[in-house]
Amino acid sequence: MLLKTNNLKYTISNGQTFVFGVFLFLAHLVGAQEIIEEEVEVAQNNEVVDTTFKPHKVDGVAAVVGDYIVLDSDIPKERQQLIASGANLQGVSDCQLFGRMLERKLLAHHAIQDSLLVSDAEVRQSVDYTIDQFLQQPPINGSMEKLIEFYKKESERSFREELFEIIKANNLADKMQAKIVEEVEITPDEVREFFNKIPKDQRPTFGTELKVAEIVIEPKVSQEAKQAVIDRLKEFKADVEENGASFRTKAVLYSEDKASARRGGQLGALDREKPRMVKEFREVAFTLQEGEISEPFETEYGFHIVKVDKIRGKLYDVSHILLFPKVSDEAIKEARERIDKIRESVVSEAITFEEAARESSDRKETRVDGGQMINPETQDYNFELTRMDTELYSQIQNLKDGEVSPVLTETDGTGKLKFKILKITDRINEHEADFARDYLKIKELALNEKKIKAIEKWQKEKIMDTYIKIGSSYNDCDFSGNWLKK
Repeated sequence: MLLKTNNLKYTISNGQTFVFGVFLFLAHLVGAQEIIEEEVEVAQNNEVVDTTFKPHKVDGVAAVVGDYIVLDSDIPKERQQLIASGANLQGVSDCQLFGRMLERKLLAHHAIQDSLLVSDAEVRQSVDYTIDQFLQQPPINGSMEKLIEFYKKESERSFREELFEIIKANNLADKMQAKIVEEVEITPDEVREFFNKIPKDQRPTFGTELKVAEIVIEPKVSQEAKQAVIDRLKEFKADVEENGASFRTKAVLYSEDKASARRGGQLGALDREKPRMVKEFREVAFTLQEGEISEPFETEYGFHIVKVDKIRGKLYDVSHILLFPKVSDEAIKEARERIDKIRESVVSEAITFEEAARESSDRKETRVDGGQMINPETQDYNFELTRMDTELYSQIQNLKDGEVSPVLTETDGTGKLKFKILKITDRINEHEADFARDYLKIKELALNEKKIKAIEKWQKEKIMDTYIKIGSSYNDCDFSGNWLKK
């Protein structure tokens, strides 16, 4: 969340993108309603003092924000959920948590008012992914029955329906927040002004950063192995089209994309205007008619056939079956011998690491830059040591600067076996922020501050334009926003 207010200040541990309990127990979608102060009838000597009808506070409702409510029980559950996600909530009060929840409800409410769309197919895909993650966690260990029992739900269907509403509301809030800041930009002069206004003794300290280069060698797949996979996919296509076989069943039984195979190959909605899949996949999918199945085609992930389940304007609901060509033992042996030879040449200084990468590496994304790896978070060459991917850190933690690693074996998400060697090409030790050296990081901080101000301004305006009612239990909270409309 970009909004850095007094409502909530906490940190999420690096690398923890999903844990057991995320998304659960957030406030439910209901219609707006007035919260009436609680009044109690008092009886004395068996006589009712006041017999006039007095409406009572809706039990358990802490706040109404537009078309959303927050329940009293949601706040402790929110705390549990955030702690499970790795948040440090030491010193964070219930009022601050409550304020954060109000912010999210305000965003979601106005996303609906502004007609921002969240695809039901996309939400269902997120529900499937969420449940897949839950099932992998102990003590569930793949048992849907245990999962339903753990969360005290009546059925898988009711569990999915609840998750659907929770995830949809969160997606709406994210879309509204993105819309607020989509046109926020920052100039070099603004970055310099932001940096210069930070007192020297309060300037941020950046941790040790490394630049890492790689040479990757992949075992070659023979044409015979590729053709065998193509032929099998053609058989699947013919069986569906000619014999009425189920594409979904074949995906469940045979697709090597395990995540989508559980859903019968469903990948959710592809948007023509917002590319999500690799280019080759999109080019095939968007040429198909509803119900049509493609011919086999290749991407970096393997060989596919794709079926368009439904076309809804610019959205294509698609399913696929993915197969990997098998790599022979001879090809694996050849690749290993090849990278051993490359390493030997680099270590003996017969060729530089950079020259060898440009000449021989099979990783096209880094080959042109002499093997220099790009940080996916910052899109530059620097990797902060404390935020580095766990696997990469384990591979370079014992390397000295300029040293070439032993040959490493790696299997990617598609099951492809690869061999690689790594080298630390530069190291910047922990240091106080320097404008020239750390310009990109300072620019990011300055831009985030500007986005925060834009969201604060939007929130201040929308609070006054939105039906909001806070329960009496939270009237004494010192909110950063004017939720009580004083």
